[in-house]
Amino acid sequence: MMGHRLSKIYTRTGDNGTTGLGDGSRTDKDSLRVEAIGTVDELNSAIGMLIAQTQPEAIRQALTAIQHDLFDIGGELSIPGHSVTTAQEVERLEAHLDELNAGLSPLKEFILPGGGPAAAACHLSRAMCRRAERRVVSLSDRETVNPASLCYLNRLSDLLFVIARTLNRLDGIDDVLWEKGGGDKR
Repeated sequence: MMGHRLSKIYTRTGDNGTTGLGDGSRTDKDSLRVEAIGTVDELNSAIGMLIAQTQPEAIRQALTAIQHDLFDIGGELSIPGHSVTTAQEVERLEAHLDELNAGLSPLKEFILPGGGPAAAACHLSRAMCRRAERRVVSLSDRETVNPASLCYLNRLSDLLFVIARTLNRLDGIDDVLWEKGGGDKR
């Protein structure tokens, strides 16, 4: 629960290039911590765009739960030393992964990101998730970060890949397999 709600959106306190963290301290807006927080927020926004696409209800519910989890991870990152994410959230992602992957044909080649609009948005979210994971790893090299959050982001990128494939399958779109030099074929 938040101690207070924002009643005024602009405060002018960040005009000097710093921002406030959840523990009341201030840090540079280009710090590793703020970069990690911002990239997780960017991922959460991309998943919001994905949810706005037509989805099966089970996938929509899973993605909405993921948005809540990502907000928790952002909160963790904004309060140094704070942990919310646990192995249970990672296990929930793994259960979704196993369930969705069971309905897909095995892959023997890399696939190109894309397909229908929802699957393409999912692939973009997956790439953003990988970037968020890299930013949190960079932060963890210098400061303490909840290891469960790193596991969560790693598993989430896998899940987003499987969701993209699932969405294409549901839309009747085949995976496009990568072919070396395939861009040169006309």
